Amino acid sequence: MHEILDYLRDLPTGDRAGFAERCGTTVGYLRKAVSAKQQLGVDLCIRLERESGGVLRCERLCPSLDWDYLRASALRGGAGIEQKPAPALTHQAPAAIKSEAREAAHV
Repeated sequence: MHEILDYLRDLPTGDRAGFAERCGTTVGYLRKAVSAKQQLGVDLCIRLERESGGVLRCERLCPSLDWDYLRASALRGGAGIEQKPAPALTHQAPAAIKSEAREAAHV
């Protein structure tokens, strides 16, 4: 998952927060999740891949999930797979970050 930090480092400083916001999270949460070796939630992995233009791949961010099956299923018509839009963030309080971390750990 260190590729997340590499990707953020390669972004211009002013673009990092916008990238994280489009992914529905914060730069701080991403850094903490990587350093704590937390498993990211499926929704966050998908948003990271989408917003990075495929540089960050779901398969590397959450290898415990069968992404080949999910991608093939989506091509066949979805089979109930639903992609949620990233939540709009105006402020992410520490309690919300802890809640997101607990949720990511239970995926």
